[in-house]
Amino acid sequence: MSVSRTVVITARTVIFSMMLGMVAPAFAQNQAPAPTPNLPDAPKAASASAPVNGGVMSVDYSKPKTYWFNPVGTYSERKVPAPNFANTARVDSVMRDGKIYLSMSDALALALENNLDIAIARYNLPIADTDILSTKAGSAARGVNAGVVQNTPGGGVGGIGASSTGGGAGGTTAGAGGVGTGIGGIVASTTGAGSTVGNYDPFITGNVQGEHTRAVVTTSYIPVPFIVQNNTTYNFNYAQSWYTGTSANIGWQNTRQAGGLNVLDPYLNSTFRFTLTQHLLQGFGLGPNMRFIRIAQNDKKITDSAFRQQVRETVSQIQNIYWDLVAAYEDVKVKQRALEFAQRTFSDNQKQVQIGTLAPIEVVHAQSTVSTAQQDLIVSQTSLQLQQLLMKNAITRNMGDPILAAAEVIPTDTMQVDANEVDASVDELIKTAQEHSPEIEQAQIDLKNREITMKSTKNALLPSLDAYGFYGAAGNAGEPIPGAGSTINPSGYGDALGHLVDSSSPDKGLGVTLTIPIRNRAAQATQVRSQLEFRQAQMRLQQLFNQVNIQVRNAAFAVQQDRARVKAAQASREYALQSLEAEQKKYALGASTSTLVLQNQSGFENAENLLVSALTAYEKHKVELDRVTSQTLDKNRIELADSTKGVVNTAPQVPGVIKITSDVNNPANEPQHPAPPQQPQPETPQQPQK
Repeated sequence: MSVSRTVVITARTVIFSMMLGMVAPAFAQNQAPAPTPNLPDAPKAASASAPVNGGVMSVDYSKPKTYWFNPVGTYSERKVPAPNFANTARVDSVMRDGKIYLSMSDALALALENNLDIAIARYNLPIADTDILSTKAGSAARGVNAGVVQNTPGGGVGGIGASSTGGGAGGTTAGAGGVGTGIGGIVASTTGAGSTVGNYDPFITGNVQGEHTRAVVTTSYIPVPFIVQNNTTYNFNYAQSWYTGTSANIGWQNTRQAGGLNVLDPYLNSTFRFTLTQHLLQGFGLGPNMRFIRIAQNDKKITDSAFRQQVRETVSQIQNIYWDLVAAYEDVKVKQRALEFAQRTFSDNQKQVQIGTLAPIEVVHAQSTVSTAQQDLIVSQTSLQLQQLLMKNAITRNMGDPILAAAEVIPTDTMQVDANEVDASVDELIKTAQEHSPEIEQAQIDLKNREITMKSTKNALLPSLDAYGFYGAAGNAGEPIPGAGSTINPSGYGDALGHLVDSSSPDKGLGVTLTIPIRNRAAQATQVRSQLEFRQAQMRLQQLFNQVNIQVRNAAFAVQQDRARVKAAQASREYALQSLEAEQKKYALGASTSTLVLQNQSGFENAENLLVSALTAYEKHKVELDRVTSQTLDKNRIELADSTKGVVNTAPQVPGVIKITSDVNNPANEPQHPAPPQQPQPETPQQPQK
């Protein structure tokens, strides 16, 4: 029967406890507890240099914290700045007298600084950097978000009020890039599969253990009832791997034993062994062992391309919202003029009925027209308010400010068709689109990742053959027990360490380890699947080329059709105006009725609406053509670096827009509309004389 008490304390626990003991008091004095995150309040004053992502983009998260001047720094967290929900100062610069006077260039600059879709996608850039950092340590790549965030409502090609909503912050797949990994990214990809990768960050493991043993003696030749023994061990180990498939391990064990039946009390023992292992088949070379790093670096390129795609999509959306806003203003003007015309006609008809020169039914017709015009104006005004709200939401981070929420948004650019515009060759547009398409670029980079995986899974089919060599030594020391008759000279721990280096007791050898999976089914399945996914990705890439081809042709045809529609609508408007003027002249001569005049006015209003719709469709399809050819950023001279930082230093320059130099609500170049004519007044018949 024996009673044993063992106390095991790892060196890592001791080291961490010491570190926390030294560091925690300083933190307790200098750091306040982290506040609980709340929803943002109304926007506060902010400078143009205050990015929405709180300066995250100024930090390179692909590099670790240095430990040369702060050895414990690598064991402390890295604080990510909280996002800044205040609007940039550029918002205040476009506000005058409680109104937002907005040009297209201003709208794009504000969106690049404040739009939350871009701000959300911007976080994907440092997230991809963290993958590079972790793979340098030997971890697998977690994958990146390559999806486009489209949670800003409005800006669809369909017209006023159309929305364009989409997914969240990219895909959710664990595969690199997430290109072609299944519906919704649910299917897990084999990207990165292959042989096991070692730890490229070295590890030091320490173990300190004290053990006390009291054992009952059950044999007759030991003249004591109990044997008491105290053992203390100090063991340390260092391990590291390299990109070549090489790994090293250094172990150092130390034991101090007091008591027991040894002739030395205390007895000291120290040993060490250095082992070097090299993979010869599976896991050999740079390819399999650096695949995670190369995939993470490619993922970073995918993320950069996806962010460029995000900026392209958001800029196109802002342009569409802007043209919808311009169209809404034009529609309100048309409805206001129609109502004014109907009201004047109704008033004139009432006067005519009072003096007996017009049938009362004409007043009823005019009153009905006024009611319809009032309804149309209310609908148009509410649509305008919606477009103003959509624009403010798209170019700001926060609309909690009552002044901002109540401010009207007045566009200072208007629509036009350039009569001298020359259509580019469709083939040239397709070539440009294929060369600059971020979707194609991402798919091509994803193919490289899958090719890396194919080579790695092919290597993983091989048996595991490792060659290793080791060298070690042992040293003993201690104090002989008096009277035990030992001839060993007394020695200490220093003598034991000396034996480790004097080659008095070496321990060395060479060997190989061979592991052969008998059926190897898992590796076969992974290797075949990686090739199937590679072929599938090739098909997906070809599909993208075809889609770009169709999209470019469709957008180019739409621009041509819209240009023809605008010309036809302009001619139709002129014809409707001439018809209205002719009917008014007939009415002034007594050859027509107010009902016919109102019908012609309604036709003229419809012609104006068709012209506004045609101009809007033309401008938005031009935006779509720039988008599908990936020329949106170049055409509008948008610096991607400004978008990345969230601070616009170079304002966008939008080509082909017309500035409104007069009052926006009553531009000087607006065509004049005829007023309702006066019905000729016959002379009042005189009463016959009696």
